[in-house]
Amino acid sequence: MREDKMAILERCDTGAIAQLTMNAPERLNCLSDEMLAALQSELDQIAADPKIRVVTLAGAGKAFCAGHDLKQMTAGRTSDDKGRSYFADLFQRCSNLMLTIQSLPQPVIAQVHGIATAAGCQLVATCDMAIAAEGTRFGVNGINIGLFCSTPMVALSRNIPRKKAFEMLTTGQFLTATEAEAAGLVNRVVTPELLDQETLKLAETVAGKLGSVVKIGKEAFYKQATMPTEQAYDYAADVMVQNMLFQDTEEGIQAFLDKRAPNWSQ
Repeated sequence: MREDKMAILERCDTGAIAQLTMNAPERLNCLSDEMLAALQSELDQIAADPKIRVVTLAGAGKAFCAGHDLKQMTAGRTSDDKGRSYFADLFQRCSNLMLTIQSLPQPVIAQVHGIATAAGCQLVATCDMAIAAEGTRFGVNGINIGLFCSTPMVALSRNIPRKKAFEMLTTGQFLTATEAEAAGLVNRVVTPELLDQETLKLAETVAGKLGSVVKIGKEAFYKQATMPTEQAYDYAADVMVQNMLFQDTEEGIQAFLDKRAPNWSQ
């Protein structure tokens, strides 16, 4: 087991699973400049680490993530351009983080409790899977303070039905954990006492699969989703051909036919 503790982000590696915990509970783990930088740096390192097969992402304290740091955003207005450059840079850095999660070779599982609001809800929607504790609330509620959650909208509208996403964005109303599960924002809802256990159980299941196959599968999953159906089938067929030529895949198929456990190289 590897364990690293930093001021704002904790990492604990258990086998092939990297468990990240946002550690700014007094600020509801908001995506401050410091949090964005810490997450980006850690995920960049994980992307290059073949020993890690799955990442989990949680928040310390009473909430998962409350979105951007409004105090920092307000301070950004003191510049000569009224904050234009700072805001443009902030939202670009946040978007880069979301794109990093999606392009990461390893699946990322959000472990959500308390609240996930605005960019925090965007973070849940961006992760490949999510487990939520009962009582968790999800919202893109910037509209309540005069700010339409346009960047969170990108991930949210690719996770849940369009009309439901638009209702959340224009009313500021929250989804309960049960509603989030029904809408497809989270995979399942568990009791708070089982949140750690169930998240780790899912991570261990995925980590036990052939890593090279999960990697190409995740990449293909997101690429094909943006293609017209015919193009998606052509692309997916090419990925299948590539996958079939893997020596470990050949071994896996033969093991299935032989009714034995596969002897994979990784």
